[in-house]
Amino acid sequence: MADYFLDSSVLAKRYHVEVGTNEVNRLLKEPSSRCFISRLTLTEVQSAFAQKVRMGDIGKDEFQLLRRRLLMDVAVRVFLVVRVEDRHYQEAERLIEKHGRSQKLWTLDALQLSVALDLRHRGMLDYFVCADKDLCEVAKSEGLAVINPQHP
Repeated sequence: MADYFLDSSVLAKRYHVEVGTNEVNRLLKEPSSRCFISRLTLTEVQSAFAQKVRMGDIGKDEFQLLRRRLLMDVAVRVFLVVRVEDRHYQEAERLIEKHGRSQKLWTLDALQLSVALDLRHRGMLDYFVCADKDLCEVAKSEGLAVINPQHP
């Protein structure tokens, strides 16, 4: 049994086949594992679906289908959604101050990482799962065990 935090770059792979999809699906099928996502992830993934429409990768009907699948997975607790709170914003600011000048660390990525670090601090996280190479590096430097499904 393992506890995972999936960032947005990974969660989108569950709904649209791309490099890393098989590894994401494997993690989700592990018996007795828990998969956490932040509330921010719900919005980011829907934005990723909308971008796929704009780029012509999917149609508007498929956008609605993917969105419904995501919300259904949340409703049946495939993912456990973690609220983003003030302490996460404060931690994100610390991460940006520490890493942002030497490594690429975007605001929303810092928020995602701050939620994962909070889960680890509470003993609820084994792996940070992310497909963004830069964010994986920052997470490792913060002491998280990282899985990049694009490079299992």
